[in-house]
Amino acid sequence: MADLIVGMRGLIRIWIALAALTSGLISFAACTGNGDRPENRIKILASDTLEDIIHKAARVTPTPRQMAWQRLEFQAFVHFGINTFTNLEWGDGTEDPGLFDPREFDADQWIRVFAAAGMRGVILTAKHHDGFCLWPSRHTEHSVKNSPWKGGKGDVVREVAEACRRGGLKFGIYLSPWDRHEPSYGDSPRYNRHFKKQLHELLTGYGPVSEVWFDGACGEGPNGKRQVYDWGGYYALVRRLQPAAVISIRGPDVRWCGNEAGHTRPSEWSVIPLAVDPSRHDWTDMTAEDLGSRAKLEDASYLVWYPAQVNTSIRPGWFYHPEEDDKIKTLGHLRDIYFTSVGGNAQFLLNLPPDRRGLIHENDAARLREFGRRLRNDFTRNLAEGAAVTASAVHLKGQFLPLRNMLDGDTSTYWMPDAETKTVDLTFELARDVIFNCAALQEAIEVGQRIEDFSLEIWDGGEWREAAQASVVGYRRLLRFDSATTRRVRLRIRASRLSPALAEFGLYRISSLP
Repeated sequence: MADLIVGMRGLIRIWIALAALTSGLISFAACTGNGDRPENRIKILASDTLEDIIHKAARVTPTPRQMAWQRLEFQAFVHFGINTFTNLEWGDGTEDPGLFDPREFDADQWIRVFAAAGMRGVILTAKHHDGFCLWPSRHTEHSVKNSPWKGGKGDVVREVAEACRRGGLKFGIYLSPWDRHEPSYGDSPRYNRHFKKQLHELLTGYGPVSEVWFDGACGEGPNGKRQVYDWGGYYALVRRLQPAAVISIRGPDVRWCGNEAGHTRPSEWSVIPLAVDPSRHDWTDMTAEDLGSRAKLEDASYLVWYPAQVNTSIRPGWFYHPEEDDKIKTLGHLRDIYFTSVGGNAQFLLNLPPDRRGLIHENDAARLREFGRRLRNDFTRNLAEGAAVTASAVHLKGQFLPLRNMLDGDTSTYWMPDAETKTVDLTFELARDVIFNCAALQEAIEVGQRIEDFSLEIWDGGEWREAAQASVVGYRRLLRFDSATTRRVRLRIRASRLSPALAEFGLYRISSLP
């Protein structure tokens, strides 16, 4: 019987895919992408009308590596290095490696703290702008091999990578292209060869790498010349050695939200218009408040899937400073950022700087454990589970895409009406009156990001009352509002670029925080 059930599920998934294809809901490009021409890019033709462009935008989808990255939701950023011991944010490369000596270093302690907060990955600053390497690089003497830590035999990168594997977290690296210590910096061809050698060490010596994080910091070298980075060469090396890794921020897979304070856009589109061919690696400014609206799409030459990451630090600084031990972000502040990042179609990357002992400080650790408990308590139970759902639109091949897919807790299943349905009302009849103050929605982004405007309404016994409204949904959207008590809720999708595809809908009663 179990084999029969598994077989039927497989057939249903095939039928769903065929139904979507025959309805024109998945583009030809999405099905035939190969090599480094993935389904997350679509070219705009001179003959395309605005409506053609809108439909193309609705069909842009994430690559498998982008999808895996999005599902991580919440990751730790770890700024650790020589700056930890000089009490600086930016070193100049003249520091004595003998200063680096974290005598109580414990990568497993880091991972326990991160996992308790619900984090699913770690990005380690293997080398910051000062050029000091947290691994014994063969291509510089400015590294842990010339420190007193473990008699010069230590390797922070290895210990963190192995701790991540033991703790079930993904492991990623930050490698600064700007190197204020390296004498070849500014001699562009020579330094690019040096940088690729160091990148090669990190991508081949430490097991699977889930993310390679580049910033765009660039300065003059000792020769007075500004370094010209070989971005195309860097990307090609990552793709060859770690094909499952996303390349973030100054790269083609993930973009920066535009600030380091945790501020997010009210409409965070993952489908972004570009004026030039993305293969040129000439990424345009991504800090504007509006990146993906219909007005922006009109001027596009290409449409790409380019999701946002929100990075900020739990402290005022990025590296550890003892004078900031009592300046940890409050629980309420962290949850606000979580709701607007993870709950606003982005990923949350929170920096936790280890102290000079090599440990996550007690204050930071306590706050993270508290934050993790609060998140788990807030989202333990979906109060809409088991609700009867009706739709105002006729849904596509309804026997294969049932409305209950939105309430099954499985983001790989979804409900979708026919291709021409751009607006739809979904009514949820609960078994009894419930009290809630938060709603969660997820689109099936594997078929695109489509919803442009929606609202949530509460039946107050005599009429429908709007509790919340927003524009985009994307991977996940969290809405907070005043507590309501009802057994009838209506989700009104008021505009969609193509038929909306909803993977999950939930109602929750979250705790109040200052």
